Amino acid sequence: MKRVLLPVLLVVAATLVPSAQSNKAARAPGPQPPFTVVEANIADMRAALEQRRVTSRELVQQYLLRIATYEERLNAVMAVNPRALEEAEALDRERAQGKVRGPLHGIPIALKDNIHTTNMPTTGGALAFEGLIPPYEATLTKNLRDAGAIIIAKTVMTELANWVASGMPGNYSALGGYGMNPYDPRRDPREATGDGRPVMGTGGSSSGIGTAASFWAANVGTETSGSILSPASANMLVGIKPTVGRISRYGVIPITADQDTPGPMARSVADAAALLGVLESAVPDPNDAATRTCAPPPGRDYTKFLNPAGLKGARIGIPRASFYDRTTPPGASQPRGGLNPAQAKMMAEVIELLKQQGAVIVDPADIPSVVATEASKNFLLWSTCGGLDNAKGKDANCSVVFKYGMKRDFNAWLESLGAAAPVKTLTELRLWNVAHQRAGAIKYGQALLDISDEMSVGADRARYQADREKDIRLSATEGIDAAMKANELDALLFPGTSSASIAAKPGYPTVFVPYGFAEPGSGRGTGAGPAGASASPAAGAGGRGESAYPEGFNPKPSPIGVSFTGMACGEPKLIEIAYAFEQATRKRVPPKL
Repeated sequence: MKRVLLPVLLVVAATLVPSAQSNKAARAPGPQPPFTVVEANIADMRAALEQRRVTSRELVQQYLLRIATYEERLNAVMAVNPRALEEAEALDRERAQGKVRGPLHGIPIALKDNIHTTNMPTTGGALAFEGLIPPYEATLTKNLRDAGAIIIAKTVMTELANWVASGMPGNYSALGGYGMNPYDPRRDPREATGDGRPVMGTGGSSSGIGTAASFWAANVGTETSGSILSPASANMLVGIKPTVGRISRYGVIPITADQDTPGPMARSVADAAALLGVLESAVPDPNDAATRTCAPPPGRDYTKFLNPAGLKGARIGIPRASFYDRTTPPGASQPRGGLNPAQAKMMAEVIELLKQQGAVIVDPADIPSVVATEASKNFLLWSTCGGLDNAKGKDANCSVVFKYGMKRDFNAWLESLGAAAPVKTLTELRLWNVAHQRAGAIKYGQALLDISDEMSVGADRARYQADREKDIRLSATEGIDAAMKANELDALLFPGTSSASIAAKPGYPTVFVPYGFAEPGSGRGTGAGPAGASASPAAGAGGRGESAYPEGFNPKPSPIGVSFTGMACGEPKLIEIAYAFEQATRKRVPPKL
């Protein structure tokens, strides 16, 4: 397991003696108000740097001090960049000389630990990859550096993006242990779940812990199905899950290229939009064919869509069936999905607010595949194969796209590491894990790796292609596309993160925005949650279950929010809608640490 606190303290101690380079940095004359990184947004930092009220070195110092102060409680960090101060000083010198690389010049950003960096390990949280330094950087890592960002740290994550074991808690990994939620950083005291996990779920598989706690300005996560949206919800952040291909996946440990995408997580829509533009390449990446899907906006500048009046005239659909109201699919005896009274009240409030801001609400705007009366055409009856119950011979009624894609793409990633790869195939990783169980590998088993490895990339290709076609048909052609085109919509509004599964399958974009807290006991189920790579968004911000807490233990309210989802390449309009909604509500509250 990683040991990060002592090195951080040593680094911070060294920063207490100002360097010669820092002293030489140009500073504004006269008294200046002190600048604090706590809850500071990217625009604040840029202005303070330009006005010489702060240096990049000082930003890094403040963040390192916060990490040193709170990391032991939160466990948000997998590794700290040992050269962060040195990089900050170099960027300060460039600024003093009139050179500004880009919109993130001198601003600290963190990366999920499945994104390649060559100055810090990239482990995916797996014990087998401890200390792995990839032979090449991720494209998005290079884009960040080119824009002047300081990659200050790698974040904890659910091991291998939660495609290891059924039932693994969010932000748990063999290397990182359990990430803790800053809104309630206590361990679960109940016997059934008292294995060290947090009492308030952190979401998964990306982590939003450090961004919520102001350990850095923002962070980059990755999503296959809910793994940006779920932690954004759990940590009261804005999350942008982009169209697959909007941001290059080259140099990111994969689950399946059909659905994988990196994306920004931040404390505001403005910060997430600024980061999105930097992550996207100016031209398609030759190492990722999907980057030809969407053209970037002029200058890759998404901040121009930050329109506080963006809800006026926006057509927003309400997909009632299953996501709001309980629905009985064909052949089923019981209804499923829907909201409880507290959730329904919140969403009614949200809808009324949207109307007040000038939005045109189309209600209902049901998704055709969700209300389809023929079982083979109903989205609710078509899940993602996961766990030993969906091993070969038991997977006739679920999609094999995840387990097939993992075998295909993970092996290709291992091959790209060349001599640096500690194991050469998925089979070797599984055997390594079994051999190292006593050392802490696969605490929750490796059922998902097992069912992936039994797939044959050649022999099972026809089955995979058929399932992929059905995924697209039910989620897009007869799903989101059909609902949005029929009602001429700009977005669909989903409670919580319940759009994750249906939007993930065709690779469609979603923007999540915080909207307050759910009281303990009110529940956080939000409709048709996904099967797949993330902690289920049906658990929303908490995933705390229904078991009784010990007498005297009082659970705290959990963050909640809403999602705006659109069709491929629809990020500009979604950002405009989400920003206007955020400005009209301003519901985010920082954690009390």
